[in-house]
Amino acid sequence: MTRSDVAAGCTVDFPGLRWRSAGARDLDAWAALIARTAAVEKPVWFEHRPDLEQLMESRKNPPEDNTVLGFDSEGVPRAYARITKNTSSDKSYGFGCVDPLGWLEARAWQRFLEDVAVGGRVTARLRIHNEQQHEHQAALFTARGYEVVRYFNEMHRPLTPPLPEAVLGPDLELVTMDPELSEAVRLAHNDAFRDHWGSEPKDEESWGYVVNDPQARPDLSAVVLERSTGKVAGYQLAAHDQESAVTRGFSEGYTDLLGVRRKFRGRGIARALLADAMRRFAAAGLDVASLDVDSENPTGALALYLKMGYQPVNRSLAWDKVL
Repeated sequence: MTRSDVAAGCTVDFPGLRWRSAGARDLDAWAALIARTAAVEKPVWFEHRPDLEQLMESRKNPPEDNTVLGFDSEGVPRAYARITKNTSSDKSYGFGCVDPLGWLEARAWQRFLEDVAVGGRVTARLRIHNEQQHEHQAALFTARGYEVVRYFNEMHRPLTPPLPEAVLGPDLELVTMDPELSEAVRLAHNDAFRDHWGSEPKDEESWGYVVNDPQARPDLSAVVLERSTGKVAGYQLAAHDQESAVTRGFSEGYTDLLGVRRKFRGRGIARALLADAMRRFAAAGLDVASLDVDSENPTGALALYLKMGYQPVNRSLAWDKVL
């Protein structure tokens, strides 16, 4: 099996569709396929056209090798899959809809073989996330040999008074997220998350997907700096999806990333950042503050969120398969 064979989708066992990798010309139809699927399954989040545009620019996971679209006889895409992987990682991530698992597994295995050729690792795992409500997906994953390895909670906090105060010590300063802080926050993130399950350091490309995401809201985001050194102590990066207000019936400010560097933990920084986020969200006219948390987060984040009024509203699962 050659690299081009896998990328072209030759291993997909579904002869009723014509398979090829995704290109810029497919963006509208690709986004429409995802939207049709989402209309039925009603996930909390799904990819929109601007997200797919970002994927077209990836150097680390070029779309010509790491995506596949299945077209019917009229040229309408009916299934898709894509894979992402860091070179030094012991896992890859799969995304898709309409039963694309065969291609995901084949392409993931090929990515690991490519890593071995340049001195990489030999352990190969494919990880897929889904929401607990989608039982048909769980049945599909189980049948193909996947196992649940982690649970995550989506949590909401209504933005009704009283909102908590953002209190910090005199040696710390809270500022609005600014593009000039992006690299320092990236390095702080890599430091803060090095003890988190499944986390991998973010390079410039993967960090760009976070800060340049179409839904990113730097005006609703904040960074805590140490006054004496200017070092980043913690950060809260927020996003807002306007379309979700229509489908979910309420508007939310979503804390995409929240982190505190190890040496600054225990000083109320995470609480201050969340309190500040709530006030920014409320001032923007949003209804709910939301975030996702690993159910076994080692920093005690779940307990903090509960104390601040967040409540679990949905659960998602991480599934792994050793290839």
